[in-house]
Amino acid sequence: MKKVSVILLALLLTVASFAMAESPVNIGVLAKRGTEQTMNEWGELGNYLTQKLGRDVRIVPLKFTDIEPALQKKSINFLLANSAFYARFQEKYNLQAISTMVNKKGIFALDKFGGVLFVRKDSKINELQDIRGKRFMCVKFSSFGGAHMAVRLLKESGINPAKDCAAFTEGGTHDKVVMAVLNRQADVGTVRSDTLERMAAEGKVSMDSFRIINEIKDGFQFVHSTRLYPEWPFAACQTTDPKLARGMAKALILLKSTHKAMTDAKVYSWTYPANYSDVTACLRVIGAI
Repeated sequence: MKKVSVILLALLLTVASFAMAESPVNIGVLAKRGTEQTMNEWGELGNYLTQKLGRDVRIVPLKFTDIEPALQKKSINFLLANSAFYARFQEKYNLQAISTMVNKKGIFALDKFGGVLFVRKDSKINELQDIRGKRFMCVKFSSFGGAHMAVRLLKESGINPAKDCAAFTEGGTHDKVVMAVLNRQADVGTVRSDTLERMAAEGKVSMDSFRIINEIKDGFQFVHSTRLYPEWPFAACQTTDPKLARGMAKALILLKSTHKAMTDAKVYSWTYPANYSDVTACLRVIGAI
């Protein structure tokens, strides 16, 4: 009887191990431009990783408000989101960056990004102080490139958008903020650098329709108004098998810039994890942590 019990236990453990090995690998991706756009950009990465890792890898688009619940429920194995989410949740949920995105513009590889403040070309807003009393729209109050960076810049210039603007609202996605400014539903907007250029490349807007406020000309290839911060980290979650995380990091670094997974996402390459301490400093300045 004892021998039978041991055999049954061994069988159960084998079945459990097989089930765990075959369970999907879920990559939570911040849907900064909406679910459909997220799948268009990152769906091919899921296909590549499925083939490379021999596991069913799924892209899970997450709204800004979905990220912490996904971490709490342990429903994702990896998180690809803006640097502020990583800085906020690194210790709380034991996230571990395994790679950092290198963005692409033409032939240029960029491992940093910034925020851009913009108005319509015909606006009377010309400088930061002119934003006082105007309708200011960000992507989400929790968006790093689409809110936090600009709020830090404004606060360091003596402007508190929550108190000094006629309205401080959320657009929901980067595209909606751009269109709100274009359609005069907001006087000034902020999005992450590369948004205007990508929407222009998609034929949705023209760069000539806008003027950049506090534009910094430092050789960076996308228009921006703020200092630059390290690009999005690709992070392993607390319960993710370290062996799987190492395999994921290797698979990302091996991706060629010409692979469809990269061209769809407009990513140049993946590199070693960056230092995110300046991101934490930004969050402290604006009171987000």
